[in-house]
Amino acid sequence: MCRLMGYVAPEATTLSEISGPNFAQFAALSAIHNDGWGIATNSAANHSTVIVEPSPAIDSAKFLDSAEHLKSDAALLHFRWATAGLEVKEENTHPFTYGEYSFIHNGGVMPKEALDQFIDDDLFALLKGDTDSERYFYAVVSHIREEGLIPGVVNSIRQIRSNCAFSSLNSMILTPKYYLVVSEHDNSKIPGDFPGDYYELFYRQDSHGVLVASSGWNQDGWQLVPNHRLLVVDRTTLEVSLLEI
Repeated sequence: MCRLMGYVAPEATTLSEISGPNFAQFAALSAIHNDGWGIATNSAANHSTVIVEPSPAIDSAKFLDSAEHLKSDAALLHFRWATAGLEVKEENTHPFTYGEYSFIHNGGVMPKEALDQFIDDDLFALLKGDTDSERYFYAVVSHIREEGLIPGVVNSIRQIRSNCAFSSLNSMILTPKYYLVVSEHDNSKIPGDFPGDYYELFYRQDSHGVLVASSGWNQDGWQLVPNHRLLVVDRTTLEVSLLEI
């Protein structure tokens, strides 16, 4: 299980700046979600950066520096809590990327090999790690290549939901033109003693941009991304829409 954050903004900013004074509360969630962290930026000027470490963000000077100083008008942040049996290593650390797409995921698909039937044959050579999350990403990519971005994401989620056992397919996809947030989860599979909102995603839209994040910290006044919905942010206009999955 993991924690997700992402944003798009009208001008370059940092994760710390756009999140505001409560960002330290979100960063503290990496004390439990401590099996690695990663950031992907994707600026309107087509400058992209991916930084990953298979170690706790809370103990990382590189994470602190990146959160406070890495500027972009769009970024994703991921704190990993590895699924049992999956190794903690760089190759398994989100974000995953393919071409212009960056991707992060919170949840599990069991078994991970169930996703293989949905992945284009030529994409298997690109797998770097052994997680269900990376396979999930390439299943989505396979649909996108055939159907286009938004239809491909929606139809991929429907296909996985209908054919695979999963706890959560919550994910974020960042492209040069769009920021997409998938809210698709099974609350009966919340791990351990975590609260009933563990899988919920919330967003805040204001003059600073659009910020979306997992629960577990102060998000007073934020709006819920309902389950079984795709939140779509147009990066040109910052317009937000919700589509049923």
